[in-house]
Amino acid sequence: MAKKRKARAASSAEESRSYTMSRVKGSDTKIEVALRKALWRSGLRYRKNHPHLPGKPDIALTKHKIAIFCDGEFWHGKNWQAVKAKLGARRDYWIKKIERNIERDGENERRLAALGWTVIRFWGKDIQKNLELCVAEVQEAILAAQAGAAYKDCPFDEAQSLSAEEAPDYL
Repeated sequence: MAKKRKARAASSAEESRSYTMSRVKGSDTKIEVALRKALWRSGLRYRKNHPHLPGKPDIALTKHKIAIFCDGEFWHGKNWQAVKAKLGARRDYWIKKIERNIERDGENERRLAALGWTVIRFWGKDIQKNLELCVAEVQEAILAAQAGAAYKDCPFDEAQSLSAEEAPDYL
């Protein structure tokens, strides 16, 4: 009798986990929608989840060949070494899954670069906390693309530490 209860409990836990994971959105997440709306308000037009590009970028500015990915911190491995050390349940599963996601992100970036696309990646928290700075970074990449120059990724820390005199006009 105890074995049957344990089997039902395990099955129930698996069903619950399966249901929870099925609710995780792959597109049109809050961070994607927030960034898209901000880009639209600034006059930029884009395609979302472009099916013909490697990795199906969340936002593709086809006119400027800029692919934008809005990455969740856990799923794409922000501070991965620290997070990996803290994993508990199903540790081996999550390590394999997240490391494969990180690897796939790199593969897609290389494939897009080979096609002449500029890739910009934003962490979800950066979009939530610094939406205007994210839009400014996209605008900087557009200006670089128009000038034929290579876009240099600017970490948030540097941009936030600029004085008013040093800050570019769009910040």
